[in-house]
Amino acid sequence: MSTYNPVIFKMELQGIDYSNLSLFGPDARVAPRLMGWNVPVEELIHIPSHWLSFPEVDPMMHYSLGLLYCFFCVAALVGNGLVIWIFSTTIARPFHGRVTRGRAVVMLVFVWAYTLPWAVMPALEIWGRFVPEGYLTSCSFDYLTKTPENQFFVVTIFIFSYILPMSLIIYFYSQIVSHVVNHEKALREQAKKMNVESLRSNQQQNQVSAEIRIAKAAISICFLFVASWTPYAVMALIGAFGNQALLTPGASMIPALTCKFVACLDPYVYAISHPRYRVELQKRLPWLNIDETQPQSETTSAITTNVSTDSTGTPD
Repeated sequence: MSTYNPVIFKMELQGIDYSNLSLFGPDARVAPRLMGWNVPVEELIHIPSHWLSFPEVDPMMHYSLGLLYCFFCVAALVGNGLVIWIFSTTIARPFHGRVTRGRAVVMLVFVWAYTLPWAVMPALEIWGRFVPEGYLTSCSFDYLTKTPENQFFVVTIFIFSYILPMSLIIYFYSQIVSHVVNHEKALREQAKKMNVESLRSNQQQNQVSAEIRIAKAAISICFLFVASWTPYAVMALIGAFGNQALLTPGASMIPALTCKFVACLDPYVYAISHPRYRVELQKRLPWLNIDETQPQSETTSAITTNVSTDSTGTPD
C-alpha cells in the first residue's frame, strides 16, 4: 500500500511526471549537474520542470546578474528620486485648473485597483502563481505550466496588462499627433494666404518647441514600453501555448532584463527631453553642465511679477 505524499500529489496535479523522484535528488543530479540540482526535493514543486532539464549555469553568470541588478536598482533610485525631488519641490500642482483633487483621487484608486489583482492573486496562488524563471535568479508569473486554468490566466494578464494599455497608447497618441499635424497644416495654409512666413511670434514659437519636446518625451517612454514588454509577452505566449523548447534559460533572461532596464531608464529619457525639468535640474545641480534656456514665457512672467512687487512696495 503506497503512502500519500503531498509533494508528489501536487506535482501530478500540475502535469509533471515525477514518478521516479530519486532522479531529481541532489545525489543523482551531480554529473552532469542540471539546474536546481541542489534544491530540496520538497521545494521542486515551486520550479517549472522545463528549467530542470537544462545544465547548471556557470556561477559567473549569477554573479554578473547580481551586479547588473544592483546597477538597475541604483539607477532607478537615482533617476526616479531626482524626478520626485524636482517636481515635488518646484513644479507643484501641474494639473491645477485641469484636474480636481477628487478626480485625481479617483484616478489613483482606479490605477491601484486595476494593477493590484495581478500581483496579489499569483502571490497568494488564488489564480496563477509566481515561479523562478530563466537562471532561477528572478521570479515571474508561471507561463510554463500547461493546465487550462494557468493558460487562461496567461491570456487574461496578456489582455489586461499588454493589449489594453497598448491599444490606449496607440489611440490617444495617434489623436494627439493627428491634431498637431492638422493644426500646423492649417497655420501654414493661412500664412500662405496672408503672404507671411509664419503667424506665430517668437514667444509662441518657443512655447510650441517646448510642447513638442515634451510630447516627444512621452512618445519615447511609450515606445520603450512597447519595445521592452513585447518580447516578454511573446515569450509568455510561447511558454503557455507554443513550443517550449524555444525557451532556453539564456533566451528567457533577455526579455526579463529589458523590462527591468526600461523601468530605470524612463526618468533619464524624461530628463533629456523635458525642458522645464532640465531648467530646474540645471539650477539645483549646476555641475551637470546642462545647457538649457528657460522658456521665454516663464522669464517674462517672472519679470512681470518682480516689477509688480516693486511698484506696490512702500517707500522707505
